[in-house]
Amino acid sequence: MLSRRGFLKAGGLTLFGVGLMGGIPAFIAEAAAQDKIIAPYKKAKTLVCIFQRGAMDGLMAVTPFTDQYLKAARPGLFIDAAKNDPDSQLIDLDGRFGLHPSMKAFEPMFREKRLGIVHGIGSPNNTRSHFDAQDYMESGTPFNKGTASGWLNRAVGLLGHDALTPFTAVSLTSAMPRSFYGDNPAVAISNLQDFALQMRGNPMGANLAAKSFEELYDQTAPGLLKDTGKESFDALKMLQKADVKNYKPANGAVYPNSALGSSLKQIAQLIKMNVGMEVAFAESNGWDTHFNQGTGNGIFARNVADLSNSMMAFWTDIGSNYQDDVTLMTMTEFGRTVHQNGTGGTDHGRASCNFILSNSVNGGRVHGNMQPLAIENLEDGRDLAVTTDFRNVFSEVADKHLKINNDKVLFPDFTAKPIGMFKA
Repeated sequence: MLSRRGFLKAGGLTLFGVGLMGGIPAFIAEAAAQDKIIAPYKKAKTLVCIFQRGAMDGLMAVTPFTDQYLKAARPGLFIDAAKNDPDSQLIDLDGRFGLHPSMKAFEPMFREKRLGIVHGIGSPNNTRSHFDAQDYMESGTPFNKGTASGWLNRAVGLLGHDALTPFTAVSLTSAMPRSFYGDNPAVAISNLQDFALQMRGNPMGANLAAKSFEELYDQTAPGLLKDTGKESFDALKMLQKADVKNYKPANGAVYPNSALGSSLKQIAQLIKMNVGMEVAFAESNGWDTHFNQGTGNGIFARNVADLSNSMMAFWTDIGSNYQDDVTLMTMTEFGRTVHQNGTGGTDHGRASCNFILSNSVNGGRVHGNMQPLAIENLEDGRDLAVTTDFRNVFSEVADKHLKINNDKVLFPDFTAKPIGMFKA
């Protein structure tokens, strides 16, 4: 339960932002002055994280196409960079690595050095359980299942200020992700439009203007809020005057008609509303490709097309006014086996790759250390070895973009070593 002081601070900011009562009550104004609170409608640095659940095959997303061991291990899945059909040949990035043909939307960003890739990224814990690996990655403690908080929730606590709006940390998911578990405020919203409309169906809504925030808190905390949390209640009011239903992406951006496309479109809306969002989270599902993985077409091709097209629609939508203040980072719990299996797919592996889109990233490069995929270089004789601990990358992104410089809290019992993902 949030303290009364915390409620009044957030409540005062909400009122200041949307003017629901036609002015700020004296007790809130006084609290704001004492705590040097700033208005929520302030442009903020925002980190957007996308979790690719199911374990993405990094060797198919970004293929070391000159590796003859990989070609031999995947006779039905290997994609070459030397074919004549642009729809079924890799996009040659640097003479060694090729981007999957369905990710062509990423190519301009890579050439412009605004997209960086880390290969060989993964967890030091060698579990191949989806549930455990996701839990370890989201908690940021790969050898401790008992960690109560998620690394992004801890990041919110290290921003150097209290959560100034209920939108400081937002997950566009139906349930709160493990990454956001913890003591710092966060909200999970599956759909902005439905979320905003909840207030209209609330029997308290008609009398909202007649009540002080002290009265609202006293009356709603035990009943209406229940499991949704006080931050969700404040967020409802902040969306009252936002026409989320009729939102039109800017700059000709066209989002895929997918769950990820919808989530990123709504995150773009919140960014452009200047509601003070600093950490956002979205999910992409369906990466567990045990069978019929496909090559230039198929399950995997559809997934990477959705990922890259959704991210680029988002980037286009926020435009140059916001791109300097936003970084997108993908993550996935582990990769897939080097060898294809007997059903045209790949099984649970170890290392994968991730993508970082930012105007400040050291882009146009595939970072990390990948040895030739000979059996003696494979983990357990079957998997791409983890050569970059995911915490090194996550920590560097948080440090450089959100100016968080407390790795010992962000990732307990770990000393982060930056890998040079961002410009000096």
